[in-house]
Amino acid sequence: MKRDRTAFLQDWLHSKERKPLVIRGARQVGKTWLIRNLAQVEQHRLIEMNFEKQPELKSLFSSNNPREILLNIAASKGGAIDPLKTILFLDEIQAAPQLLEKLRWFQEDLPDIPVVAAGSLLDITLAKHTFSMPVGRISYMYLEPLSFEEFLDATGQQELRVYLGKYDWQLHIPEALHSQLMKLVKEYLIVGGMPTAVVSWAKEKALETVSQIHIDLLSTYRDDFSKYRGRLGLDRLDEVMLSIPRQLGKKFVYKEVSIDTGSTSLKQALELLCSAKVCHKVVSTSANGLPLGAESDDRCFKVIMLDCGLCSASLGLSLHQLGSISEISFVNSGGMAEQFVGQQLRTIFPAYMSPVTYYWHRAKKGAEAEVDYIIQHQNQVFPLEVKAGTTGTLKSLHQFMKEKKKEIAIRINSDLPRVGPIHVKDFSGASIEYTLLSLPFYLLGQLHRLIQSPALPAKPRKYLTIA
Repeated sequence: MKRDRTAFLQDWLHSKERKPLVIRGARQVGKTWLIRNLAQVEQHRLIEMNFEKQPELKSLFSSNNPREILLNIAASKGGAIDPLKTILFLDEIQAAPQLLEKLRWFQEDLPDIPVVAAGSLLDITLAKHTFSMPVGRISYMYLEPLSFEEFLDATGQQELRVYLGKYDWQLHIPEALHSQLMKLVKEYLIVGGMPTAVVSWAKEKALETVSQIHIDLLSTYRDDFSKYRGRLGLDRLDEVMLSIPRQLGKKFVYKEVSIDTGSTSLKQALELLCSAKVCHKVVSTSANGLPLGAESDDRCFKVIMLDCGLCSASLGLSLHQLGSISEISFVNSGGMAEQFVGQQLRTIFPAYMSPVTYYWHRAKKGAEAEVDYIIQHQNQVFPLEVKAGTTGTLKSLHQFMKEKKKEIAIRINSDLPRVGPIHVKDFSGASIEYTLLSLPFYLLGQLHRLIQSPALPAKPRKYLTIA
C-alpha cells in the first residue's frame, strides 16, 4: 500500500536538520506500517521496540547517555548498530511515556541515528505527564486514515488519481469518468480509509468482511478506553460514540446523547474520544480573519468521526445484507457528505501540522445561518459549503459572502466541476456578487491547487443566478 506521508518521512530521514520524530494518530491508521516500509525502501535496518508487548524494554533506556542506550539495545537485539544505516523505532510509546524525555539526548548527543516514536493514545498520556517534554528537540508527524486519493491508489485506480492531479478548470471531465469517480466516492464512504479495511476491499470486494473489520476496530477502541478512562464509565463513552454519527452535520448537543446523563460526564467522554482521535471537533469561528482559532467558540461545535467507514458501521448499516455498493442508500446523506469532506480536509494539512477544522454559525434569532466549513488557503479565508446531491440552495453562503465581503466561495457536491460568477439579491434587495468554485467530492484532494489556479476570472462577467 502506498501512503502519501512516505515522502515526508523520506525527506525527514535525509534532512541535515533531522530531529527525533513523533508520529501521532489514532490506533490502526498505519503508523507502524509506515516506518517498516520506510526502512525497507531506504534499505535501513529497523530496530523496532513495542512497549505494550514488551514493557520490560523500558529498562534499556535507564541512562541519559544515548550511546549507552544503544549499547544496551545492541546487546539485547544481538549485533552492533550502525547509526547511519539504522532506524530506531519506539512503538506504542504511550506505554512508556517517560522515554519521550530521553529523545532530547539523541538530538543533542547522537543525531546520526534516526529515532521515531509512535503512540496511539499519546494525547491522553501526555495530558497526565509529569516529565519535561523536549520542546524544540523533536518533530511531529500527524497521520490520518487513507485519503480518497490514497484509496484510489490502493484499489488499483492509479490512473484516475493521476488524472485528478492533472485536472484544471479548462478541462472537461467526460460523464463516464465522472460517474466512475462518484461510484468510487460511494465505495469510500462505506469502506473508509482504515488500512485494514481498504486492503481487504482491494483484495476481496466483500462487504461482509469490511463490516466485520469495522466492528472489530470499534471494539478495539472500546478496549482501549477501559485502560484509560479513569473514573469515567464505559457506558458514557459508548453513548457519545454512538451519538456522533447521528448528529453529523449538526451542532453537537449533549441532550441528544442522553437525557438522563449529566452534560459534565458526557463532555468528559467526548474529550477522551477526541484525545484518542476517534472523533474530531469542527469548531465554530467568526471567520473575520486569521488565525481562525483566534475567534473560535469552543462551546459551539460539530463532531465528525475518525473515518467514514467506522461511521457507517456505527450507524448500523447492515453491509452483510447488501449485494453491492449500488444498493446502499443513506438516510443521513447530508451528514455523511459533511463527514467525507471533513475527513478529506484533515488529510490535506501539512504532515507536521495538527489538523483542525472550523465552520461558521450565526445564531441570530430569525436569521440563523451556517456554512459547513471555513478553510484557510495561504493568507486568506474561504467558506466551503457541502451539498450531498447536485443541487441545493446556498442562502447561508450568500449571507456569509455579504457579511464578510469575500470574493471567492467553494461548493462541494456531486456535480461536474465548474467555476462562475454569482449574482443574487438578499431579502432587502441588496446585490451579492462573488465567484463560486464548484467541485465534486473526488477533487477535494486538489482543493488548494485549484483555488490558486490562474484560470479563475478576476471579476464576474456573466452572472449565474442560484437561489
